[in-house]
Formats: sequence, C-alpha cells, structure tokens
Amino acid sequence: MPISSPRSLRYRNMKTGHESVLMDEVMEGLSIMPSDIVVDATVGGAGHFKRMLAALGSDGIIIGIDADAGAITRAREVVTDDRRTDRPVVHLVEENFRNLERILTRLTVKHIDKALFDLGWSGFQLSEGRGFSFQGDEPLLMTYGNPEAHSSAAELVNTLPEEELAKLIYVYGEERFARHIAKAICRRRSMNHIISTKELVEAIEAGVPTWYKARRTHPATKTFQALRIAVNDELGALEEGLKAAIGHLADGGRIAVITFHSIEDRIVKSIFRDAVALGQGSLVSKKVIVPSRTEIKRNPRARSAKLRLFEGNRSRETLRPLASTLLYA
Repeated sequence: MPISSPRSLRYRNMKTGHESVLMDEVMEGLSIMPSDIVVDATVGGAGHFKRMLAALGSDGIIIGIDADAGAITRAREVVTDDRRTDRPVVHLVEENFRNLERILTRLTVKHIDKALFDLGWSGFQLSEGRGFSFQGDEPLLMTYGNPEAHSSAAELVNTLPEEELAKLIYVYGEERFARHIAKAICRRRSMNHIISTKELVEAIEAGVPTWYKARRTHPATKTFQALRIAVNDELGALEEGLKAAIGHLADGGRIAVITFHSIEDRIVKSIFRDAVALGQGSLVSKKVIVPSRTEIKRNPRARSAKLRLFEGNRSRETLRPLASTLLYA
C-alpha cells in the first residue's frame, strides 16, 4: 500500500502542532495548589505545562523537563506570555527525565508536590523530520534529543542480526509479524542500506500479508514504535524517572502518568504497585482513566491514552529503594 493512500491522508492533513490529551482529567487528578512544587517531566507541546503554570502562584515552583530543545523553547514562550506579577519560579531543563534525581539535586529541590509524565510524542516532533512519522520520506533517526548521543533507527535496522531485530520488533512493538518483517528488512538491506522512513515502510509492507495492509492501523505502526523505544531506551528512562519522582514525592503529593501503549502502562502499573506495597503511597483510582468519546473524536491521537494517578504517603517509615521492575531488557 503506498504511503499516499487515503487512509494516510487523515494524518498528512493534520495541522502541525499538538493537542495535549486528558487535560481536564490531569488537572483534576493533580489538584495543583498555588504554592506547589510541580514537575512537568515531558514538556512536549507545552499544553499541560501552560495549564500547570497558570495554576501556580508566586510561592510555587514549576520544573519543565524535555530532551527536545524545541519543547523547551515552546515552554519558554509560554512563560514569556504569562504576564502575571505573581508568576511562580520556573526552571526549564533540556535533559531526559530519566535524570530527574540529578536535576532535583542540582536545583536543591528536596521534595515535589505534583508531577506529570506524558509519554506520548507531540505533533511538533512528528513534523520535525526525525523519522518518527511513516507518512513521509525522512531520515531514519527517531532520536528525541541530540542525535549524536544515540544510535539511530537506521543503525539498528541495518546492523542488528535478523533474530535480534525480530525480537526487538516483537517485544517493544508487540508485532505479530515481527519475524516476517525482520526477514523482509534484512532482504532489503542486503541490496542497499535502509536510510529513510520510506524505504523502511516499503520493507515492512513487503513482509506482511495483503489483508494486514488494508487495516485502519498502518502496518508500520508497531515496528516504528519498537525502534523508537529502543533508540531512546524509553522503558529504562521511564523506570528511572518515575522512581525518582516517587522517592521525592511529598506526603499527599500526586504523580500523573499518561501512557499510550500496553508496555508502558504495565511498567507504570508495576512501579505504582510496588510503591504501594512499600508504604510509599496509594493509588488515587484503581481504575485507569481514559479519554472521553468526545475527546477521541476531536483528537484521534488520544484514543490509546491511559492515565494513572499515585498519591504519596510518608506517614509510614518503610521507604526503601524500589527493586527493578523493567519487563524487558
């Protein structure tokens, strides 16, 4: 199926930008007070950041973190547009949220009251030509921050043995045709290195059945997800960053995490469960929060979003480091 198929036009015709998902649910769940110390671990399109900034007063602090320099620029513009005389203290940090422990130490912040981890990518990132989108022809990078700091998706696609590539696609993408796709990729790269998203999509489509290409979900979706996760070590970063947030969470403080696929959601659920068992807090709601039909209709990107909320409780002196909960190496 060619990239310019009718099914893909819905994505191509989207305006460049970003609409933050579950906005009202996040703000209600976090219940930010004017004097809170708030961490936005994933500034992204700066939608949630803008709402959280507005909820804080002069006694508050907001720390915006993102590995993407463009996201920090967007957050800086939001701060500049906030003309209030009682605006909170703002720290903007261009870094991966996996380093939250180090960031808080550097800022001499001992505890936080609220934190948000929005694990989706923004519409801005999809349009920056880094290879996140399979709807065009872009360099096969898939890096969030400095490309030189990571192995690119092209390196993985062109160098991993077929069996390892199949395992990566199956584990991180939960792709049922992982072996077939890996075989097709290896067959394609034996003729010429795969260096663009268009070439990778063509290889993927050559490895799946015709009926699979006719589905609503693009056949490259799960493979691209798997490569993006591997390139940026997203699962390792999630574990480190979320545990650091829990470790610094004040009594009664809250953490909100928005996930977009089952692997992330299982990790978040497991980390929160272990924290509850250690007496570090409790779940705000045992039932996962999902977008309304109205939001999904307005913003199709929200359809797979899930929100989980955790509340800190330091009344019990049972705190100790959480054991590793990564599901996959």
